[in-house]
Amino acid sequence: MLDTLGLSGLFGALLVLAGVAIVAVKAPVVAAGIVLVLLGLGLIVRRVAKSLMGVFGF
Repeated sequence: MLDTLGLSGLFGALLVLAGVAIVAVKAPVVAAGIVLVLLGLGLIVRRVAKSLMGVFGF
């Protein structure tokens, strides 16, 4: 996982998880909504990256 994300990517993922955990302590429903939004954004970014790689022939 470290080779794919790099150190800064791993640190960013840990910060996201910590942020959602902090919100989940006070408002679990809001935390669930944040997780759904983050998953949706991840799918969008994945699709855009795959499309761009296709344009460049990778």
